[in-house]
Amino acid sequence: MDGIDLSTTNEIAQRIQNFPITKGEIFELIKKYDTKSLCTIAKINRDICKNGPITYSRKVFINLINLCRDTCSYCTYKKELSDLDLSILTKDQALHIARLGKRLKCTEALIVTGERPEQKYPEFKEWLKKYDCSSTTEYIEQISNLILEETGLLPHTNAGTLNYDELSVLKKSNVSLGCMLETASDRLSGKNMPHEFAPSKNPKARIRVLENAGKLKIPITTGLLIGIGETLEEIIDSLIVIREINQKYGNIQEIIMQNHVPKSNTKMRNFLPPSHDLFLLTISLARIIMPHMNIQVPPNLSPNLYSTYINAGINDWGGISPLTIDFVNPESPWPDIKDVKHATEKAGYRFRGRLAIYPEFLLSKRDFIPKNLWNYITPLSDSSGLVKEELN
Repeated sequence: MDGIDLSTTNEIAQRIQNFPITKGEIFELIKKYDTKSLCTIAKINRDICKNGPITYSRKVFINLINLCRDTCSYCTYKKELSDLDLSILTKDQALHIARLGKRLKCTEALIVTGERPEQKYPEFKEWLKKYDCSSTTEYIEQISNLILEETGLLPHTNAGTLNYDELSVLKKSNVSLGCMLETASDRLSGKNMPHEFAPSKNPKARIRVLENAGKLKIPITTGLLIGIGETLEEIIDSLIVIREINQKYGNIQEIIMQNHVPKSNTKMRNFLPPSHDLFLLTISLARIIMPHMNIQVPPNLSPNLYSTYINAGINDWGGISPLTIDFVNPESPWPDIKDVKHATEKAGYRFRGRLAIYPEFLLSKRDFIPKNLWNYITPLSDSSGLVKEELN
């Protein structure tokens, strides 16, 4: 593979900005240039197409219900009724976390649950009746409204494969939603594969969520999990699937490129994580395939590598909490926000807080936002669609 000179880099970057790159062209670039060169192309595209600060969202992680009907081979988030670290938060408990976050200048309430736990656990279905709820989604709706009204934090829910009606309900109280595609490969749902016992991780089910969110004009976060057995071609196919959805609906607000961190007590505990070079390659490809997209890497999953991710074309660090742990990856503590700020500024970029909904939607896609939510968004945002400086 070759290195790349500046004139060639600029020529390729300009071509990508104006015309969506094809799968064949992507493989030609990979064949001809090394990862460092592709990162350079991605960085130029980021600097031109996302000419602004590198952002993050100051959040609290509300681990609402970590029962789940699915079983993924790499996951430790799912708990059983007998586990000591089972989480089924009452309204008061969830509100308490949000209030503490408010004091620490958080603007996002990330609400996370397992996949439809009421379908597998009759005990939980019975528990929901205390709040006159027949489903997890109905309970999320109550929690979201409570947090909005009592704290002003903006809810962002990740609850798996919500159907059209459920998405429609949560749109009224959530400024955005999340549904990780992880992969568009059906192969990973096959026998002895990571998603064999996780029907909600079937790509068709996840793609349907993203498309339904598009039909409903809901800003949605998605992304890929890198290093669970997929091929490079499958990664590229997955990114192209996301691009096609966004071209049709314009509702994908960010792509998370997440590296798999093997966890003890899982079937994939001895599975090698993706190499740093491969992970950087996939980040750069995300930017090359979607030069105008918000591309994020979670800073807690491979700490002290911030500059390499910046040089691969990211423009966002995702949610970072000064209060709560990452319950999906509890072994990976959040970095100090000041350290991420320092690394970002050292790389030559401004570091700014954003809301759980990206500036593009506040400034030019206002029809994606229900009128009632503006009452909560406006006090937090400045004229650029980011968090007001005094709240950072």
